[in-house]
Amino acid sequence: MIDVRYVSFDCARPYELAIFWSQATGGELHPGTVPDDEEILVVGPNLLFTRVPEGKSVKNRLHLDVTGSGGTTREQEVERLTGLGATVHEDRRNPDGTGWVVMLDPEGNEFCVCRADYEKQP
Repeated sequence: MIDVRYVSFDCARPYELAIFWSQATGGELHPGTVPDDEEILVVGPNLLFTRVPEGKSVKNRLHLDVTGSGGTTREQEVERLTGLGATVHEDRRNPDGTGWVVMLDPEGNEFCVCRADYEKQP
């Protein structure tokens, strides 16, 4: 058995991307974080952002699937995340309410916004 310590993101601007994900998840930047740090940790979801010299060039092989919490809907979260700097990449919502929205964070990393269990019809 293993424990997942962090989900790591290679990026050009770790501080800025960590701020986006901190606001998106409600997580906190690790105490003592300095904007010029090469690695920035968002505590809570344990997301680690590491500065790398090369840019993103292909689709992510791993991505996060996220849902609303505290009663927010998929649509409300898509709107909120867009306001934080994400963009809609592909809209895969279906008329019956199933599906998801593929979004890109400010550095182009894909993530999906899905319906929370409380949004699904029994």
